[in-house]
Amino acid sequence: MMIEPYLEALEALSDPERAVQMRKYHKADRRYLGLANPQIDGLTKSWRAELDLEDRIALSDALWKTDIFEGRLAAAKLLTQARLRPDDAPAWRLIASWTPEFDSWAIADHASMAAQKRLVANPDRLDEVETWIASDHMWTRRAAFVSTLPWTKQNHPKPHELAARDRILGWAATLVTDHKWFIQKAIGWWLRDLSRHDPARTIAFVEAHREAMKPFAVKEAMRHLKKAGG
Repeated sequence: MMIEPYLEALEALSDPERAVQMRKYHKADRRYLGLANPQIDGLTKSWRAELDLEDRIALSDALWKTDIFEGRLAAAKLLTQARLRPDDAPAWRLIASWTPEFDSWAIADHASMAAQKRLVANPDRLDEVETWIASDHMWTRRAAFVSTLPWTKQNHPKPHELAARDRILGWAATLVTDHKWFIQKAIGWWLRDLSRHDPARTIAFVEAHREAMKPFAVKEAMRHLKKAGG
């Protein structure tokens, strides 16, 4: 895959002043071009239209390896799609391989959104994601929750979806004593989204684990359930 034309397209939109501010904000030591999300979206949309899946995966891999902030976001956006045909397994393998390299929330969240699509396409991959909660790498543990947010959103879940929901809540129960801010925030975020569709499970979890959770995580989880949360 010849990456140069794609890098040139990103660089053509660079904003050096904005790049300096982004570096300060994200605090990760890498090159920033200063692009806004809609600019990256526009480029990756056109790239998806012109490339077959094999080439898109190759381009995503190459862009990720540049370690440029916008390159990594573009890599994730190229693979954020409900259906990847004919075979999405290579895309999943690439996305999963990125998790040990997560070092900032923005890159992690974009990659996790790509992971969400692949997990919904094949829920058997939750077996692999479950191993992430035991990782020594905080961002990998966090990705287990951000990548599984679709299981908070079903209004009428089928039995296998409820089983997955309870399984992920079990992961959260395992990590409630992990008081790193990003882990507590991710658990609170997962429960907050769940509360819109399954308040009973959210309340039951918080009642069972409130003492182990950080107060801000409890507040986040109960944000939409103020009356129930007291």
